Amino acid sequence: MRYFVKFTILSGLIMLALLSCAKKEKQISQTDNSSSISSANHLVTFIELGSVRCIPCRMMQPIMAEIEKEYAGIVKVVFYDVWTEDGRPYAEYYRIRVIPTQVFLDKDGKEYFRHEGYFPKEELIKVLEMKIKEEGK
Repeated sequence: MRYFVKFTILSGLIMLALLSCAKKEKQISQTDNSSSISSANHLVTFIELGSVRCIPCRMMQPIMAEIEKEYAGIVKVVFYDVWTEDGRPYAEYYRIRVIPTQVFLDKDGKEYFRHEGYFPKEELIKVLEMKIKEEGK
């Protein structure tokens, strides 16, 4: 009887943990889809996953600002600081291994390119232009 009670309690805790993880992933997916992926006005969403405390990530900040300015209305730039409580779930959602990681999504929210590490602006522009030309703009 004692083992049955322990088993029941342990099973309940495991179920709660699984439900909590599933709920968190669902929340991230819904938030991401509404805020950064489903942008009818943008052909590309450029997501930078990094941290403000990471040197290569900080080197990407001016590049992101330039891309946002130069491609206004065409490219949406999103930054997630994955070393914070709010940003950590995005590291899991996008399954990143290192920071910075850049993820490029098409207008339908499907990933079409990924890069790990510092990404020079010239190379980044090639990835953007590849999709923009494909879309006919």
